[in-house]
Amino acid sequence: MRAVDSKKSPAAIAQLRTALAHTRPVVLAEQRRLPLLQAFQEVFPGGGLQRGSIVHVSGAVGATAVALAVAAGPTQAGSWAACVGVEQMGWAAAAELGVQLQRVAVIQTPSKSWATVTAALVDSFDLVLCGAEHAPSAQDARRLVARARERGSVVMFISGESLGAAQSARPWPSVADVELSVVHAEWFGIGQGTGRLRQRHISLDVTGRRGLSRSQRLELWLPDISGAVAAAEHIQASTPTELTPTELTPSSPLLDVG
Repeated sequence: MRAVDSKKSPAAIAQLRTALAHTRPVVLAEQRRLPLLQAFQEVFPGGGLQRGSIVHVSGAVGATAVALAVAAGPTQAGSWAACVGVEQMGWAAAAELGVQLQRVAVIQTPSKSWATVTAALVDSFDLVLCGAEHAPSAQDARRLVARARERGSVVMFISGESLGAAQSARPWPSVADVELSVVHAEWFGIGQGTGRLRQRHISLDVTGRRGLSRSQRLELWLPDISGAVAAAEHIQASTPTELTPTELTPSSPLLDVG
C-alpha cells in the first residue's frame, strides 16, 4: 500500500474515499436485526429485533425471564450483551433459557452515572439490558434512543416488580419500538401440597412500531418441561394430575425460591 499525503494530493484522497465506498461491506437484511429464538420469531417482522430499537418488557411477574429469553437469541448468534441496573438476575436460569453467559457483561453503576454508563455500553454492545432500579429521565431516554439508532444497538428496558418486592418500578418514560407486556403467568407442577414447579405458561401482549402497530398475543412455555423456551401450543402436558396449575402473584412466597 502506498501512503498518501493529503496536503499534496487531494485528488488521490478523493479517489481513495471512492474506492472505500465501493469496498464497504454490504449490510444484509438479516444483519439489520438481532435474531430471536424460534418461539418469538413469528410475531416479529423478519424474525428478529430491528437494530437501533428500544424494547420495553413489563409485567408484575415474569418480565425478567422474558427479557432473558429475548437475549438468548442474539447471544447464541454471536452478539455481545451488557446488563446494567439489574441487581436480581438469576444467571443459572438465564443459562437454562439459552443465554450464552460468556457473551454477557454485567455492569454495576450508581444511579447518578447510570445514563452515562448505559450510553457508553450502547457504543460497544449489540444488546443492552437495563433494569428499572435506575429508570432514565425523559431527557436521558431521548438521548439513549438517538444513540441506539446511530450505533445500531438494541436497548431493552425491564420494568415491573422485582422478585419478592412490593414496590412498583418506574417504566420506560417514552413509547418504545417494541412493548412486551406479561399479562398472565402460571406455573405447573405443584399438586395438593406436593410436587415441584416444572414449567410456566406466560401470555405476552406484543405491540409497538416498525411493523408491530397491531397488538398480538404470544403464548409461551417459559420455561417448558425441559427448561427451554417454546411456543405454548407446541408443548404437550404430561397428564392433568402431574401438571396442576399454580398461579403466582407478586406477594406469593414461592417467588423467593426462584
